[in-house]
Amino acid sequence: MPHGLFTLMAAACLLFYSDLGWSELERMNDAELSEVDGAGLGVVLEAFKFSHGTDVPGANGEQARIFKIGGITSTDGRDVDITVNHLYISGSGSNYGQNLGPVNLGRLINPYRIDVVDGNTIGVKDKAVLEFAAPAMVDSAQGFDCTSAAAVAGSGPCSSRPATTDYIGERPDVGLQMNVAVGSDRSANINIHAVSAVIDGSYLRLWGDNDRRQMVGQFRLNFYSPELSIHACDQNGESCGSRVLLTDFALELAIGNELQPVFFDVDGTGNFVVEVAAIQQPAQGDIGADGLRGSSDAATWDFYEDYYTNPDYRSNLRIGNFSVSDRDFGSARVEGMLIQHLEIRTRDLAP
Repeated sequence: MPHGLFTLMAAACLLFYSDLGWSELERMNDAELSEVDGAGLGVVLEAFKFSHGTDVPGANGEQARIFKIGGITSTDGRDVDITVNHLYISGSGSNYGQNLGPVNLGRLINPYRIDVVDGNTIGVKDKAVLEFAAPAMVDSAQGFDCTSAAAVAGSGPCSSRPATTDYIGERPDVGLQMNVAVGSDRSANINIHAVSAVIDGSYLRLWGDNDRRQMVGQFRLNFYSPELSIHACDQNGESCGSRVLLTDFALELAIGNELQPVFFDVDGTGNFVVEVAAIQQPAQGDIGADGLRGSSDAATWDFYEDYYTNPDYRSNLRIGNFSVSDRDFGSARVEGMLIQHLEIRTRDLAP
């Protein structure tokens, strides 16, 4: 057991809609307990399966399971409600949620973590940082390729293992089917499915800013899947429109860092504001006219050199192949995107 981490270990510990309805915490011996200092919480879910159904009663009269988002009004004054017809997390090979099976989430040697981190160790000076983190990346010689459903050990930096004939793996199929009703019109459906998904290396870090008196954070989302599909079938999976299919999909999104944290706020009208402030500008004369270090203030030049070259501050998107219905558009790639300033502000669209 890793030092400084209290690990929640379970054998088939959390099962939803499965044949087994029990959960169990494993006993820790004295040697294991001696290593625990309460510094954080590690979470591993074994044989996990989740499925949320529709709000329509079952064929045999089973009680409906309702998951709706309401309180929204369209620009023309009609009520809008969003009904989630199916939301699932399953083992791989689920056939878009039709054949649900168990999957492990996290590993005992690399769990999901909830921790309070010393900010000085991650570039956030003199702050205690609340961190929610997925399994960490590992050395490529020990890990698995992140987008291949048939990856073998030593092929990449992801800790989560794909499913094999003998092991259910730690890469779930994830899907969402929902209907958007505007007034009496319920024709809008959207379905999103990800096969053998991996989020290793993702985290959310939160702390407080004394000067602005706001919640501050860093957010990194790594999302990998050999197949991500989006289409507009009806609730029964029929009458499908064109399917958007993204294969070998890899998103590495970085919002906020130790130099530019993301600020969360609510403005005077009650709308939500997310802001990544612009990086500070150099003082006059600190950077030479030729842009070289020799003609610049060395400390200032080094600061901006680190900012513009640090890969942890940059976002990447890679798609092995992009297709819409029967039309193939080939691969796509956006690499090294740096968010220098960002402001997202919600608006009230009701008349």
